[in-house]
Amino acid sequence: MKKFLLFAALSIAVAASVATGTVATVGHFREEAAAETTVAAAVLRQGSTGAEVREVQRRLKQWGYYNGALDGIFGAGTKKAVIAFQKKNGLTADGVVGKATYAALGMNDSYNALGGNSNQSSSGSSGYTNSDLYLLAKAIYAEGRGESYTGQVAIGAVIMNRVRSSSFPNTVSGVIYQKGAFTAVTDGQINLEPNQTAYNAARDAMNGWDPTYGCLYYYNPAVATSSWIFGRKTVTVIGKHVFAI
Repeated sequence: MKKFLLFAALSIAVAASVATGTVATVGHFREEAAAETTVAAAVLRQGSTGAEVREVQRRLKQWGYYNGALDGIFGAGTKKAVIAFQKKNGLTADGVVGKATYAALGMNDSYNALGGNSNQSSSGSSGYTNSDLYLLAKAIYAEGRGESYTGQVAIGAVIMNRVRSSSFPNTVSGVIYQKGAFTAVTDGQINLEPNQTAYNAARDAMNGWDPTYGCLYYYNPAVATSSWIFGRKTVTVIGKHVFAI
């Protein structure tokens, strides 16, 4: 009788072990499937809908690629705008918003969902600090508060391009306070308190939106006095500012 009871107990234990293993395996497959679904959902293409599509539309509209409604529906118009953006930025022009296109759009959270760099600073802006964000917003407000939103982002983009360039200091503060670099520092306007628009423009610039396409300089031809700056190659004009390399 004891042998029978021992055998029965062992049988139950083995069965439980197998069942547990089966549940663990199923759970593992479910986790993998969920991860795959998350990645698949992060890629946007014609037919996609939601807030992420709306954000893509918003950015493309600010850059002048899209003129439709911000409805969160990835239709033919959105696809056409994405293709135009991809062509302009040297990307595969397939009309699909994947990892490379997210990066070019400055949509870091979506880029990270597809396996990009997940390191985020306290400002949520590509590794820069809240102090960097505040100073960049001050510079944007001081230099371009009368410009359009795109024009303000463009000023921030020039500063960020300088940070990344070996020809300039490699910090936001170093670039902004470099001697003679910005009129707003010289005349003290850098000390003005930035508004929310300037903060938003600073975040967009830090997150990769560059309406200047890599420019390192900008100037207002109506007030510029340096003959040297007029010799720089013009890339684009936004509002009152010429952006050059």
